[in-house]
Amino acid sequence: MTNLILPKDIDSKFRFIVVAAQRSKQIQSGAKARVETRSRKPTRIAMEEVLHNAVSWELRDENEAPQPAPETEV
Repeated sequence: MTNLILPKDIDSKFRFIVVAAQRSKQIQSGAKARVETRSRKPTRIAMEEVLHNAVSWELRDENEAPQPAPETEV
């Protein structure tokens, strides 16, 4: 898997790795694989899921300020 052909919606290898890494963490925490694969390694499964568009993700605008948590009175 040294020469990856990335899906059209992924604009860079870095983004591919970030998305696959996040999905790998989910798999390690017990999430089930979304594609049939021979591999048992979470990282490899996550990479195959991203390549088969089985993982949904979105870009967030960097200029968008995070919403503050609502304050509660104690």
